[in-house]
Amino acid sequence: MTEFISELKRTHSCGALRVADVGAEVVLFGWVHGRRDLGGCVFVDLRDREGLTQVVFDPTVESDAYERAGAIRGEYVIGIRGIVRSRGNQVNPDMPTGEIEVSAHNLEVFSKAETPPFHIEDDVDATEALRLRYRYLDLRRRELQDVLIRRSSMVQAVRRYLVSEGFLELETPFLTKSTPEGARDYLVPSRVNRGKWYALPQSPQLFKQLFMVAGFERYFQVVKCFRDEDLRADRQPEFTQIDLEMSFVNEDDVLLATEGLMSAIVEADGREPPPRPFPRLTYDDALSRFGSDKPDVRFGLELVDVTAVVRSSGFRVFRDAAEKGGKVAAINVSGTDLSRSRLDSLGKEAAVHGAKGLAWVKVKEEGFQGPIAKFIDDETATGIREVMGASAGDCLLFVADIPSVVHSALGHVRLLLGKELGLVPENSLSFVWVTDFPLLEHDAEEDRWVALHHPFTSPRAEDVHLLEDKPGEVRARAYDLALNGSEIGGGSIRIHRPDLQAKVFRALGLSEEEQRAKFGFLLDAFKYGAPPHGGIAMGMDRIVMLLVGADSIRDTIAFPKTTRALDLMTDAPSEVDPRQLAELGVKSLS
Repeated sequence: MTEFISELKRTHSCGALRVADVGAEVVLFGWVHGRRDLGGCVFVDLRDREGLTQVVFDPTVESDAYERAGAIRGEYVIGIRGIVRSRGNQVNPDMPTGEIEVSAHNLEVFSKAETPPFHIEDDVDATEALRLRYRYLDLRRRELQDVLIRRSSMVQAVRRYLVSEGFLELETPFLTKSTPEGARDYLVPSRVNRGKWYALPQSPQLFKQLFMVAGFERYFQVVKCFRDEDLRADRQPEFTQIDLEMSFVNEDDVLLATEGLMSAIVEADGREPPPRPFPRLTYDDALSRFGSDKPDVRFGLELVDVTAVVRSSGFRVFRDAAEKGGKVAAINVSGTDLSRSRLDSLGKEAAVHGAKGLAWVKVKEEGFQGPIAKFIDDETATGIREVMGASAGDCLLFVADIPSVVHSALGHVRLLLGKELGLVPENSLSFVWVTDFPLLEHDAEEDRWVALHHPFTSPRAEDVHLLEDKPGEVRARAYDLALNGSEIGGGSIRIHRPDLQAKVFRALGLSEEEQRAKFGFLLDAFKYGAPPHGGIAMGMDRIVMLLVGADSIRDTIAFPKTTRALDLMTDAPSEVDPRQLAELGVKSLS
């Protein structure tokens, strides 16, 4: 081992050698990916993060190395020195290095390995739980290594682009004050100040605004954030955020800077950057056309409002929805004949999203066909066909309910059919901005207004007068960025005047005492001159997931948690020594 590493330094990675290197003496280090003893020679596929190289141990070339190679097994870590030679007509077209091999003259075993609990290969036949338990082995697989290598390139592109645009990379604290708005905080007890608690940040929101008050003008950070919330395939309790804030800007300034950032990320991943500017939809348009505030605009099947057309319909469900302030909308599925069983299953899917049913008709030359066709008179049918742009062979799917249910149910059905019918173009990236969100939404359970984004989002100037009497009609200077139907970022122009912030807090039902207790340091800062400012936070993990085509956000994070927020590798969270709890003044109730 002294000779290798100390004297024999690595000359190439295991994915670098080509025909042009034939005759060169090389030193390679890596893991034994595969070993074959063919009776005369031992063949080893040597692996590192860059790829594979076939190494041959031939007794006629170096008997000592050949003898020692007889003892090596899969996942041993070895070093070899040898001569590159051509594989002649034994080329392996599946390997970039498949035209050459290395004839080994020296071998050093750095460490031995037990048989792994699963094969180190891309199409691994192992449960996710087992792979997470042995994550350090799972990360040896080429598939995951490629994702993390691509992620690294994207993060470097973030830094290069933002620094080139005059942003400063500044850090914010992890141990801070609990300001519970939105998800639950992760709390950390203080040993020095017994009985008091820190919170891990859900976002650096308040601190980045303070950077603006402090005069730094352009800040960014690639930062860990923490939220104690129910998990799913695209959510983790600790996640990485691209966080940025800008002074003396309006919405256009932030959106254009973000578009440049996303183009840099996409280009760093070796793809064609998206055309700019990105399309923009208002919140109302996104819901009414796509049924979602994070619309997938890669395909059609848009929702169409037919409320006015069916207001006098003989179908009571339609008529009642229209007369009671509800909505009737439909999507036009053309080019395919949906079976009755498939239509029934789509109705069940719509019901999951609150719909009482999914009505449908098939358009024939002679008129409508289907369960509700007999309730639709010729005049209404003509109006529906016109507004839907329907022709013979089409199938129209309807939901009638309050607008939120109509959007949710039909939007879900739209996405299912888009994938099922092959309407979503492969390997495409479709960015879209959603703007003009409501500032507040009503929480029926608590019977109060809550911030749709966060309480520091600025209302539109022309809507401020509505805060007191019609808070639900106030529009925010907020914007979200969606990519292929997933939200990847959100931000807003912030409130920078204490008087306006106080009005929003009052609309949220926060007393002056609560305002001081939760946000006093920010309110104090605003007294000393705050510039107009705004920013955005982008979900780095989700961006990577969408760009690399991963099925789960866990495949884009080196050491992720399960959907129950468990780290199976380290067995966290775990119990701690009672003495540690006593030092903190904390008692466990479990």
